[in-house]
Formats: sequence, structure tokens, C-alpha cells
Amino acid sequence: MIHSTAIVDPKARLADDVEVGPFTVIGPDVEIGPGSRIGPHVVIKGPTVLGARTRIFQFASVGEDCQDKKYAGEPTRLVMGDDNVIREGVTLHRGTAQDRGETVIGSRNLFMAYVHVGHDCLIGSDCILANQVTLAGHVTLGDFVILGGLSAIHQFCHFGEHAMAGGGSIITKDTPAYVLINGNPARAHGLNLVGLKRRGFSKDAIKALGESYKLVYRQGLTVEQALGEIRTRFDLAETEAFAASIEVSSRGITR
Repeated sequence: MIHSTAIVDPKARLADDVEVGPFTVIGPDVEIGPGSRIGPHVVIKGPTVLGARTRIFQFASVGEDCQDKKYAGEPTRLVMGDDNVIREGVTLHRGTAQDRGETVIGSRNLFMAYVHVGHDCLIGSDCILANQVTLAGHVTLGDFVILGGLSAIHQFCHFGEHAMAGGGSIITKDTPAYVLINGNPARAHGLNLVGLKRRGFSKDAIKALGESYKLVYRQGLTVEQALGEIRTRFDLAETEAFAASIEVSSRGITR
């Protein structure tokens, strides 16, 4: 299961059925769950934990020291859930002592070729990051996020669950849940309706989210007024998630 040209440190912990391709290097303090397949010419550095059925393609770099100049070799971590797919040339960096000390990635995510995930990012589950997406340090992505190719997110930004960015978007502010954005600089273009319908959101929930979006973006209200109106008019988990994703914003929301 481990190619003869691969180098696996004795202190790495691999499940018995993990496959490792030629010329791959796996360092100490790396843990890889069962059913995982690591392709050729991959570098995995610890402390890093990869869940079950992880699939890593050639030339990816996983768990490397971050590019923050303040980083001084502290034993920070990268932790990933199950069923993640990491395509060619992807770079996933560990955390820093200045933040939580670890980069955390959920399950069932697809990182297409040449994606970069910076230090201390927090990524949910079921996300798709298309080719050459770049996340600066300290970025948070909710579940079911889709980022189009060549998109870039500024450090400390939050990108809400079920939101989507079109290709080439430059994102410097927080993106509320369920919203579709695009452009440089990125601007809001309504709800991610296609994504919501595909994921089985009810007609009532989508209608309420549409009205909530209008309250925030179209009625000339302050954010506080809009959130108050949303919570007065609707009593749905979806509209509350939309309001909460705006309420926690520290950088202002994408308009």
C-alpha cells in the first residue's frame, strides 16, 4: 500500500489500508484515517490530522508551516474531517499561535487544483473551492459554500453558509449566508437561488429569505433596523441564520 520510493516517518500514524504513492513524503505527527489515498509527489507535514477516506492528488502540500512572518515554529495543527478531496497543487497551511493555533476543515469538501488555504482558516463541510481560489489567513467559511475559480478572500472575512461567489471575485468584506456575490470588488447579486433549490430548501423558506434580503439590501434601512424587521416578520431557522450571519460581521457586509 506504500510505494517503495515514498518516505513515511516512523512517528506518522497511518491506518492499515492507507495508500501512499511514489515520491510522497509524510512527516512525523501526521495522522491519516482509514480508506485514504495519497497520490505521488505529495508532502504532508505535521502536526496534521486527516480523516477517513481523504483523497490527495499529486504535488499537493498539506500541513506546511504558514507564510505569516510572525510564525516562529510553534507546534500548530491542521485538522480535517472525512471524505475531503484535495486536487493537484493545493496548499493547506497549519495555524499560528496568534490565533486558535490550528486550521480546521470539515468533511466532504472539494479543493480543486491550486487552491490555497491560509493559516487559521475555519472551513465548514460540503464546500467547493474551484481552481486557484485563495483564502488568506483567519478566513471562515460556512457549510455548503461555493467559491468560483480565481476568487480571493481577504483575511478575517466570514463567508456564510450556502453562499456563493462567482469566478474571479475579490472579497474584502463579510458575505451573509445564502447570498450570491460576484465581481472586483465583489457585490451582492441576490440569493444563491440555484443552490438553495438544489439543496431542497422549501418554497416558504426561499420566499422568506428573499424578503429578508430585500430588507437588508433594498429598503434603505440601517442594518439594525433590517435585522429587527426580519426577526419580527419571520420565525424560521433560515431567516435567523441569515440575520445572525450579518450580526456577527466585523468587517461590514458585501453590498
